[in-house]
Amino acid sequence: MAVRRILLSLSLLILVQASSVASEASHFEKLAMALRERAILKIEPPVVSTPQGLSLSRFPWKRNIVTTVFWVGEQPTRNNPVPNHKSSWDPAWHKNFGGYDNPEPTARRAFIPKNFIPRQNPFYIALPYNDVTRGTTKPEARRAIPWFKEAYEKPGRSVCKGRWIAIRHKNRIAYAQWEDCGPFRTDHWQYVFGNERPRPNLNQGAGLDVSPAVRDYLGLRGKDVCDWKFVDAREVPPGPWAKYGDNNTFVLKQRGANLHVADRNNAGSFRR
Repeated sequence: MAVRRILLSLSLLILVQASSVASEASHFEKLAMALRERAILKIEPPVVSTPQGLSLSRFPWKRNIVTTVFWVGEQPTRNNPVPNHKSSWDPAWHKNFGGYDNPEPTARRAFIPKNFIPRQNPFYIALPYNDVTRGTTKPEARRAIPWFKEAYEKPGRSVCKGRWIAIRHKNRIAYAQWEDCGPFRTDHWQYVFGNERPRPNLNQGAGLDVSPAVRDYLGLRGKDVCDWKFVDAREVPPGPWAKYGDNNTFVLKQRGANLHVADRNNAGSFRR
């Protein structure tokens, strides 16, 4: 009887020890898996999803910018003291565009004037900086303009003219080329290329002028609020902004002509 109790006690002891070993093994396995997952997370970069229709870009969005409308051939007014027969970079802008870019909705069809086909891109904008003055390049341009080194050709030739930007309003994005300087200023590089906000002016601190074509595509009022950012030509998707103009990167590409200096080094593969 005593021997049976001893054997039973030994059996119970063996079962308890075996259970303890199994538990420790399970705990060790879970700990090893946790350490492995932690190590993987440190090695592998997180996956970042991008909203449909947007692409990663080297340029940030400038948000909530008061946006006004201007056009080729516009007469001077109180809030637009400079006539738009010429631009900061083109003394014959009205002639080279092909005529008066009438902003009246009844005078337009498919984002262009009804009475002529423009010889330049009808999707154009103005920003308050000019990189050239009196036939020379401004001294801050070299350090302020992100693409200066890749686009610079000679003193006094703009590396900003013709540059593409994206303009976002609500759930729509238009693309346009930089063809003039304003509103009001031509020296605010700290805003155009940096982190400053537009400075006060007669149009409630407006920091972007857009053409009637951009207005119509985005459904803007005469004065509205938009986001905008610079984009490389290869980021620009197909759209009405790619159809017209001797200055249009896409039209030049189709013709096999020389690209504008602003896009020559970043137009390797267009989004078609």
